Amino acid sequence: MKIGNLNISTPIFLAPMAGVTDYPFRVLCKEQGASVVYSEFVSAHGIIRENAKTWQMIEFTDFERPIGIQIFGDSPEVMSKAAQMVVDKFSPDILDINYGCPVPKVTKRGAGSAALRDLCLMDDITAAVVESVPKVPVTVKMRAGWDSNSIVIPEVGPRLEKLGVKAIALHPRTTKQSYAGEADWALIKELKKSTSIPVIGNGDIKTPDDVMRMFEATNCDGVMAGRSALGNPWFFKQANALYHGKTPPPSPSILEKILFCRRHFDHMIKWHGERIGTNLMRKHFGWYIRGFDGASPYRKALVCAPDKKSIDSILDSIQ
Repeated sequence: MKIGNLNISTPIFLAPMAGVTDYPFRVLCKEQGASVVYSEFVSAHGIIRENAKTWQMIEFTDFERPIGIQIFGDSPEVMSKAAQMVVDKFSPDILDINYGCPVPKVTKRGAGSAALRDLCLMDDITAAVVESVPKVPVTVKMRAGWDSNSIVIPEVGPRLEKLGVKAIALHPRTTKQSYAGEADWALIKELKKSTSIPVIGNGDIKTPDDVMRMFEATNCDGVMAGRSALGNPWFFKQANALYHGKTPPPSPSILEKILFCRRHFDHMIKWHGERIGTNLMRKHFGWYIRGFDGASPYRKALVCAPDKKSIDSILDSIQ
């Protein structure tokens, strides 16, 4: 598939996830075969204020390319300026607009999926961003609508295409659903029928087999995986094998998972510093240390461990 002039040979993407898709996690997923990775969603207001923490969320290395930087905001003027600043300073391969976040602290400010309640505002923000970064493909990640009575698919597809958006990633739940219930894959298929730009499906991808099921069920151009990769970056290697008609490699052994977990921890400390990196890694321990007898006590110990030395000792003890 192509996003603008960007060629993507294996269209299996790492979804942007707040508090998760930082540099250490993206690098591991890229090593395992994620074709395109995305930053955490970044506040447009934080960008134009040149907040140091915000800048760090955007930083990436050439190894991660192609990479998309995702921004969110409630104002066409602020989003336009933020998009231009991101492109000028970092030169990402894709600039993505978040119209999908259902978290109330974001939607109460009119950002994220709140735009689904006001498609004219969505149009204005989208047009402003596209016009501000003419040399970088702009994409959108969105939900199906605000609630079950206001599904905007497929109306929104042609609107976004006309404004110059180069691809749409759809998580076919509503804002009100959050992550409850089932993602309605039929809406991905409906969106695909309504527009000629690439459509990337997202939602309820739990196994590599689900990637292939989504391609077949929706005729989408790409599949975006998020929560299935938590503590499981090799998900992409297995999914890629299936996509290319090969037998997927087996899941790693417990010891292989521990080695992977250690690498992730090392990356976290190098990128964020020991104190912040250790604290941010705690949730990842909960995702890595599972699926084997006796995992629960280790998981609890790692989440509660006070420092790196204690964590290393616990990881050493896992057999």
